[in-house]
Amino acid sequence: MPRFVYYTASTLNGFLADEDNSLAWLFAVESSAMPDLSAQLGEVAVNVMGSTTYEWVLREEKILETPGRWQQLDYLGDRPAFVFTSRDLPRPEGADVRLVRGAVTDSLGEITTAADGGDVWLLGGGDLVGQFWEAGALDEIQVSFAPATVPSGAPLLPRRIGPDALSLRSVQQFGQFAHLTYDVRH
Repeated sequence: MPRFVYYTASTLNGFLADEDNSLAWLFAVESSAMPDLSAQLGEVAVNVMGSTTYEWVLREEKILETPGRWQQLDYLGDRPAFVFTSRDLPRPEGADVRLVRGAVTDSLGEITTAADGGDVWLLGGGDLVGQFWEAGALDEIQVSFAPATVPSGAPLLPRRIGPDALSLRSVQQFGQFAHLTYDVRH
């Protein structure tokens, strides 16, 4: 069974993106001290994201304008990506992007099979990750808190999850980021 890991960055006041779906606050923070992504995530075999995150990646990384760009990015690469959406969205040439509709529980079997023993990285958004929590498929939360706040936007994890369900495993400092890792108890 794969581990389902939510790995993300957040503002101090708990937003993934501002009210315009911008991450300008994140990229304004000096990040050279951040560790290699693979060192933080372990053996990621599958990526999962919502349509807003997917469209942001396509736009910001200029994926559709640059053939092969998806595969060149270490956080995407050749691994399957499941995108939860209710719309038809473009897929990059040569990328294993699977557009899925419906409840998270309907796709857990396919995601688990695709992971083939590796981990599943839940990129976001927060509401999608909340659906994985509700389905019992959230094992770890890793959040790098940036020294920034925004007045509103996309929340980190818009669910009520009590302290009995989370166990702090580690706290690390990476430059200006405070990185917290929690194990999720089911």
